[in-house]
Amino acid sequence: MLIDTHSHIYEPEFDADREQAIERCHEAGVELIMLPAIDSESYERMFALARRYPDFALPMMGLHPTSVNENPHWRADLELVEHYLQQPPEGISHFWGVGEIGLDLYWSSDYREQQIEAFKAQVEMSIKYNLPIVVHTRNAWEEMCQVMEEFAGRGVRGIFHAFSDGVESYERLKRCGDFLFGIGGVVTFKKSKLVPVVEQMDLSDIVIETDCPYLTPAPHRGERNESSYVKYICAKIAEIKGVDYQSVEAQTTANAKRIFNI
Repeated sequence: MLIDTHSHIYEPEFDADREQAIERCHEAGVELIMLPAIDSESYERMFALARRYPDFALPMMGLHPTSVNENPHWRADLELVEHYLQQPPEGISHFWGVGEIGLDLYWSSDYREQQIEAFKAQVEMSIKYNLPIVVHTRNAWEEMCQVMEEFAGRGVRGIFHAFSDGVESYERLKRCGDFLFGIGGVVTFKKSKLVPVVEQMDLSDIVIETDCPYLTPAPHRGERNESSYVKYICAKIAEIKGVDYQSVEAQTTANAKRIFNI
């Protein structure tokens, strides 16, 4: 069985066929999907899905870094994150991680300091509530490494979602805590720069993810991504590592269950 450790299947892109997409997950051997939060505009959609499929779709809570940009109320939004971590809404037993949080300087670097403040605050929440973090990083790997080095030795654990940097950052971040690295559709692209990195990564450090509806793997690149496509990522990692599909399936599922305490 597989686990998609990063699925936004609650987003409007799936409103027309969400139940069918979930059925395709079951057919593809996907046992669980983890739901990273984005911001207060989408929390209710995530909650509704988690309530409907409580044994399949497991929610997290957090504020995405791009939701800090141009948001005068981002500190109040952080308070809402902690409120939900303390007191989950009706029908949600608990949250499985603090995410999706992190740093994203791709669209703008104007909010760098605010993003760093929001990220650090949520890492502190993860320590307080003994939850893993699920971390988004785009155009900010050096900044991410520097922030995480400040937390080294404090028991932080989690996943660097959509890992896309080199072996040096992989090793540097591993020294900061108990971290796994989410590998998604990018690894299946032709001439993917991630392939030589995955070659050097330990399979015990990898989880697989789709980030659907984004980052669709081959052979469906250009279409909407969905959680059932995690099987293509599993197959590609098996090819890169020179092992069978079942070995990657078993190890990445065990890694995910360990980090999320499932």
